[in-house]
Amino acid sequence: MDAYIAWIAAGLILVIAELLTGTFYLLVLGISALAAGGTAFAGGAFWLQTVVAALVAVAGTLWVNRLRRSRRGAQMPSLDVGQPVTLDEWVNRADRLARVKYRDALWDARIEGEHRGEHGEVFYIRAVDGNLLTVAKDRGDRA
Repeated sequence: MDAYIAWIAAGLILVIAELLTGTFYLLVLGISALAAGGTAFAGGAFWLQTVVAALVAVAGTLWVNRLRRSRRGAQMPSLDVGQPVTLDEWVNRADRLARVKYRDALWDARIEGEHRGEHGEVFYIRAVDGNLLTVAKDRGDRA
């Protein structure tokens, strides 16, 4: 079997595997294998094929890392922000921690501002941090 066929087959397998994972790293490796296959088809020596594959893989990996870092800070706004919740019970009134009912489930929440906090009182979600809701009496700005 010619070397370019092996490189192209490996590249296609990696690109197809990437479609199942969505990480972009397998896509980079698949493209690097396809580039090495192109080098082999053009008649390049095996050492040149591997150097081309390595250079494309390193450059692509650096690009994916840079892309991920730039998108890490810009998260999508939560659709929960601005939605109403009802106070169920206080967990720790001094720390402003309570349980609220939202979407027919109890959630942990931190209540902003000084409010008495009666059972059934309506608050609005201001932020979501994992499973902890930050709620306040007014809706605030939708993020």
